[in-house]
Amino acid sequence: MPLYLTALNPTDAVTHGLLPAAARVGTEVVLLTDSPDAHRAAYAGHPHPPRAVVPVAVRDAAAVAARVLALRRRFGAAEALFSNSDHLQTPTALAAELLDLPAKPWRAAQRCKHKFLTRRTLAAAGLDTVACVEIDDQIDVDDTAAIAAGLPYPVVVKPCEGVASEDVVLVPDPGALRTRVAQIRAHRPGAALLVEEYLPGPVRTYETLGDGAALHHLGSWRTALGPPPHFAETRLDWDPLLPEPVHAHLRAQLAALGVGLGACHTEFVVHGDRARIIEVNYRLIGDTMDLVCAELLGIDLFAILIRLHRGESLPADLPDPAPLDRHARVDYVLADRAGRLADAPAEGVVDLPEGVRLGHRLLRAVGTSAGWHGTNRDYVAVVHAIGPDAARVNTALDRYRAAAAWPIEPAAASA
Repeated sequence: MPLYLTALNPTDAVTHGLLPAAARVGTEVVLLTDSPDAHRAAYAGHPHPPRAVVPVAVRDAAAVAARVLALRRRFGAAEALFSNSDHLQTPTALAAELLDLPAKPWRAAQRCKHKFLTRRTLAAAGLDTVACVEIDDQIDVDDTAAIAAGLPYPVVVKPCEGVASEDVVLVPDPGALRTRVAQIRAHRPGAALLVEEYLPGPVRTYETLGDGAALHHLGSWRTALGPPPHFAETRLDWDPLLPEPVHAHLRAQLAALGVGLGACHTEFVVHGDRARIIEVNYRLIGDTMDLVCAELLGIDLFAILIRLHRGESLPADLPDPAPLDRHARVDYVLADRAGRLADAPAEGVVDLPEGVRLGHRLLRAVGTSAGWHGTNRDYVAVVHAIGPDAARVNTALDRYRAAAAWPIEPAAASA
């Protein structure tokens, strides 16, 4: 009985996480995607490739469910169907429900995905109210400031269904708001935008796994951001300790949204004894952080996720992150301009004498040219270190960063 995964573009979570984990739990993977050529290229030479890469309109729940049923003759009945893609949580949950397979609550998936729905759900539950308005594509740009007149500046404008901090911008006044809305609409025609009050404070994450009945806190990270007006993540430090009222408030908000089965990644700021949620991503933490979490916690995270989507319960021996005797830090190397990545250190993992394991992974191939966005799309590489304490981890990573270089040739020079 195969496991079906839906996906858009290839990701590390599938390539280096879910495919090897499926082999470890003894199940075959059939990958459903609207980009089959990209996935076939990504798994060329992979030690555990999917049994098949099948083209399908993965944003269409009925199309996904029908294709899984049609493929039964070739591969047998499905034992699970899920996705780690932000954009595919709702249609995949609906398709799994249509097939009577374990499924995330599709309403929860949509409440998390659409940021205006997130805000309204939490406000209706009396758990948090963030001043916000939705700006749909029928509203004239010149009217946006008037519609947002009741909000306290500075405000944040973002796509209601965006990802990777793309087009998330801090704006100081009504004139800047009109300008930003016009800029975003130029390359996102038809997209609904959310304008909301800025939530100040250090950004934290809250990582969970659930089986539909219980929810387990895997841990939390402190997130450093690049300079405003953008919100690109530059560094994450392991910091699993949360005040109990904050922990309880987070769980209440996730319950109100309906989060249950599977992995969930929540970003928030602490305000007194409350957690003010920035966004909820109903999937694993991304940008290779899921792989780091698995190594740090010493668990087979991706295999556990597969088993949860097969209808199994949370393992009884999942670790409590609070007393963990290890520390971790993750640094993202970002391009500071458009251009070509001219060189980079070798990829790999090394064990250092001080008990620190340090890893480097390229997120952009040497020789590749790209524009500059001011978002996570500018990532060139990720460097992480795991060790017995923060001091040794920071020393090792700082030393590596000081000696390494990822030069970007200006766009004109790389033409």
